[in-house]
Amino acid sequence: MENILNAFVLLANFVIIPALAYGSQLALGALGVTLIYAVLRFSNFAHGDLMAFGTMITILVTWALQGAGITAGPLPTALLALPVGILGAVLLALVTDAWVYRFYRRQRSDPVVFVIASVGVMFIYNALTRFVIGADDQRFEDGARFVMRVPDFKALTGLEEGIAIRTSQLITLVVMIVTVAAVFWFLQRTRTGKAMRAYSDNEDLALLSGINPDRVVMITWILAATLATIAGVLYGLDKSFRPFTYFQLLLPIFAAAIVGGIGQPLGAVAGGFVIAFSEVMITYAYKGFLTYLLPEGWAPEGLTQLLGTDYKFAVSFIILVLVLLIRPTGIFRGKVL
Repeated sequence: MENILNAFVLLANFVIIPALAYGSQLALGALGVTLIYAVLRFSNFAHGDLMAFGTMITILVTWALQGAGITAGPLPTALLALPVGILGAVLLALVTDAWVYRFYRRQRSDPVVFVIASVGVMFIYNALTRFVIGADDQRFEDGARFVMRVPDFKALTGLEEGIAIRTSQLITLVVMIVTVAAVFWFLQRTRTGKAMRAYSDNEDLALLSGINPDRVVMITWILAATLATIAGVLYGLDKSFRPFTYFQLLLPIFAAAIVGGIGQPLGAVAGGFVIAFSEVMITYAYKGFLTYLLPEGWAPEGLTQLLGTDYKFAVSFIILVLVLLIRPTGIFRGKVL
């Protein structure tokens, strides 16, 4: 029985807890992508670099607060700087819409034109972020690093294996739950949220009902930029900040949105956890886990790893292709691409 408990603790420490944190970050990112697709009807390829820009602003403000001796105690100082990062990302998104996307919207351009425009915007965002903060890894996590440490868990349970829960992982999960609940409440209960849903379902009928399209578009960009910044900051706290990494995150984020059902907010959240658990479970080395469960002498000699961690984004790509081939509407039957 003790071996089974050790195996489960090992799996929880290296698979379940990291996947929950990573899935929360992908869920928030995918939720922003799916809102843009549902309301504005195009895939925003600049979303990953919008995450990077908002995170960069948060980091710069965090460093300024730390330099002034202002911290959040056991919590990361970045939480105090997060509202400024959100404001910066929102302003950038609104300026971009006014200077780029509004022109194509008035021309009633095809969705592919918006996608191509978003690719150009993506490169501009990326260059701007790299110019300001550089291309190297930046770590900005401070405060208490762990909620639970491995030695403390071992002393508490008497098991051979232990669980380490980082503060950033717990904060990620809590912030995700609160943020998603607030977004769903906004979409379901407020007049503006209902207007956004109506505009998404039938644009012409919504206009005839007196809904202001410019206001709907503005609120959509505000929500998307807010979600992007929160997701980016949580990812940076959990791992580190590097602009190119956020560009790479675009693949699992889009995979999450499509797996859950593009245009379906609930599907974006579910898809985020599907992608996260798939990536972590397929790239995890199961040698230690199997050693506890198999009879003595049957333990594998190799790492028993299905795929190296360097190729974890390939998992997202494979899942994305399979979903598009087998069930293009996704889990919650979103719009077909």
